[in-house]
Amino acid sequence: MKYLTRFAFILTFFVITTSKSQEIAILKYGGGGDWYSNPTALPNLIRFCNENIDTKIKPKPETVEAGSITIFQFPFLHMTGHGNVFFNDEEAENIRTYLLSGGFLHIDDNYGMEPYLKRELLKVFPDKKLEELGADHPIFNEKYKFPEGLPKIHEHDSKRPQAFGYFHEGRLLLLFTYESDLGDGWEDPSVHNDPEAIRLKALQMGANIVAYAFKS
Repeated sequence: MKYLTRFAFILTFFVITTSKSQEIAILKYGGGGDWYSNPTALPNLIRFCNENIDTKIKPKPETVEAGSITIFQFPFLHMTGHGNVFFNDEEAENIRTYLLSGGFLHIDDNYGMEPYLKRELLKVFPDKKLEELGADHPIFNEKYKFPEGLPKIHEHDSKRPQAFGYFHEGRLLLLFTYESDLGDGWEDPSVHNDPEAIRLKALQMGANIVAYAFKS
């Protein structure tokens, strides 16, 4: 019965995406990591997108659990945090089905989640490897141009920012942004006291990700 229900939601997902639905949800996961971090980030990014790239996203993002069939209602999921991440087998299968059905997941490491995330992503795609995106990837060349690729927003370990992804039949279906901390740049100015130029760079890169995901 649960498979029939999931299939029905997949069909709903296709109807939503083909009708140009533009909705974003935050992915809630287990393991104790702070999936809820940067609470002002996504609303600010949504506002920026609606004002600058002609999207019509609901101002307040929904929250969906990794194992829930409701993820199929959203063409774009966002995930972040600092610490541990855990997907059980059903959650991993649910995310895999969602992505292969046309969904898009952006994971922004808020510093510290990378080793846990990579372990859990092996459950989602045991037969795939994360591939680094070159600066020539279209996601860096949407409305805003990033000729050097992913921008550096916050310094942590003095490592270069990297963008990794999973591809299926030529489509980027999962983007993992690492050592960039885009979400911190999306937050209210008072949270991190970032210069306006840094915040703008983060919002523009976020808008590129949204634009790319809605087109793909």
